[in-house]
Amino acid sequence: MIQNVIKNFPQFRVGQLIHHKKFDYRGVIFQVDTVFKGTDEWYEQVARSRPPRNQPWYHVLVHNAVNTTYVAERHLEEDMEKTRINNPMIVDVFSSFENGEYRRILH
Repeated sequence: MIQNVIKNFPQFRVGQLIHHKKFDYRGVIFQVDTVFKGTDEWYEQVARSRPPRNQPWYHVLVHNAVNTTYVAERHLEEDMEKTRINNPMIVDVFSSFENGEYRRILH
């Protein structure tokens, strides 16, 4: 049981800047799922590389875009650029940008 919990412990956190290794885009994480929470249909159509469903997945605001993505942990790495993300939804989720990381709006 403990081994399974450790295995699913997310490597990244909300507000952290990431880089997608496969598709070469930057973004910021705005939600973390410890396991895949999408539908079987979405997984079959979109997740062509078949990343593990039992590991963390992340909701990401994409830089220089108006969309979000849902990405398996294995496709992500820390973004070393540490500069702001340009996405209109940033203001809906985050209140500030400090030390290369976004701070979530506290409700």
